[in-house]
Amino acid sequence: MTTLLIHRARCIATQDDANTELKDASILIRNGRIERIIPASENTDDQVSSLLAQVDEVIDARSHVVVPGLINTHHHMVQSLTRAIPAVQNAELFSWLKGLYPIWVGLTPEMVRVSGQVAMAELLLSGCTTSSDHLYIYPNGVRLDDSIEAAHAIGMRFTATRGSMSVGESQGGLPPDSVVEKEPNILKETQRLIETWHDASYGSMTHVAVAPCSPFSVSQDLMRESAQLARALKVRLHTHLAENDYDIAYTKEKFNCTPAQYAEDLGWVGHDVWHAHGVKLDDEGTYLFAKTRTGIAHCPCSNMRLASGILPLRKMLDAGVPIGLGVDGSASNDAAHMLNEARQAMLLARVARAMEPARIEDGRTVYGCDRGPAEMTPRDALRLATRGGAQVLGRAHELGQIKPGYCADIAMYRTDTLSMAGGAVHDPVGALLLCASDKADYTIVNGRVVVRKGEIGTVDMGPLVERHNQLALQLAQGAR
Repeated sequence: MTTLLIHRARCIATQDDANTELKDASILIRNGRIERIIPASENTDDQVSSLLAQVDEVIDARSHVVVPGLINTHHHMVQSLTRAIPAVQNAELFSWLKGLYPIWVGLTPEMVRVSGQVAMAELLLSGCTTSSDHLYIYPNGVRLDDSIEAAHAIGMRFTATRGSMSVGESQGGLPPDSVVEKEPNILKETQRLIETWHDASYGSMTHVAVAPCSPFSVSQDLMRESAQLARALKVRLHTHLAENDYDIAYTKEKFNCTPAQYAEDLGWVGHDVWHAHGVKLDDEGTYLFAKTRTGIAHCPCSNMRLASGILPLRKMLDAGVPIGLGVDGSASNDAAHMLNEARQAMLLARVARAMEPARIEDGRTVYGCDRGPAEMTPRDALRLATRGGAQVLGRAHELGQIKPGYCADIAMYRTDTLSMAGGAVHDPVGALLLCASDKADYTIVNGRVVVRKGEIGTVDMGPLVERHNQLALQLAQGAR
């Protein structure tokens, strides 16, 4: 049993139901759980002197804003090996995928482990404590186990989703035939992974979800059978849906339905399902997702990078759709900074409102830009990155808040940095989202300090990045 005291924080944004923010308060952590929040009135050195002497470590937080660990609901970590590939820098989704599939054919187990740790390190340094990952291509002996083992080594809470592709070009799908798998093998391997790695206990460090890749890369039979498997084994379901106009056109042409109808017909709606993107969901789809509590991983940077479109974020939230944030693939972002993702979600929601046509209300003209800034506040964005993500991943009862009994997943950012100068003095929580996105000074996962003073402490980053760059060149050159 280990104990940690985060002492006298400049500000703690708890993200509880009342949106409580505390000044000069402390957080006592014991054995991976938040045991107690000590308010300023009980938090002088004299009052907590005995506690200070008993805990294993004290972090002086007088220059920090403290928030729940950020939660990433959609990623393709292996793509950190193919960031900024020149041939696809200006491509939309389908062309981008077709340009990268021939490169990803060369992936190896070492590449998956190394790229996974690089991606996780980047996330951890941004204050992210929990991440999902959607690995859907398995050449050359690659297994999802490689990603899970990488997460265990670096110390990240992890939702590993077993992706798959089964419909190649010869059958009308998007991926080349060389990267698809046989569906019985997919289902068998998915079951093995769940039975081997999924831990449903409170505070678990590893979840496994079932995740056929997309309507344009798997069959309807696989979607149905995957849903049945997931529900039989009581795990969650994840896929891509309604990402851009080509995605919509494919679903209409091949299945004669909308993406929302496709999902509903195949059993892919419900509180145990979350879809990546949903940018092009229609009003009927939004209503369906709200009614069934089907979640969305909103990936604003990727949606801008690939020009996929703008998710109607406020409209969906107001309708009751559960929404978290995702950085998406490292090659479609091309970064994995969760705090910046929250900032971009806020800014994109504001500009989306500003693009709406003017209307007459109460006898006066109201322009979109009149309402734009209030469309998504800094605290709204922070909530998406914390409680929103916890809800989408099915962990709202244990993650996403600084609250006694919850997992001790916490991010701490300095308020005395250059980027926060002139902002944190007015509103440290608002400045966190409005000012340039800093690295976390401390990132704590399950009560363990994984990032300390802005540095990863669980892996040696120098050799890791060097090997990652070697493998990135090897992978790209192998496709030529």
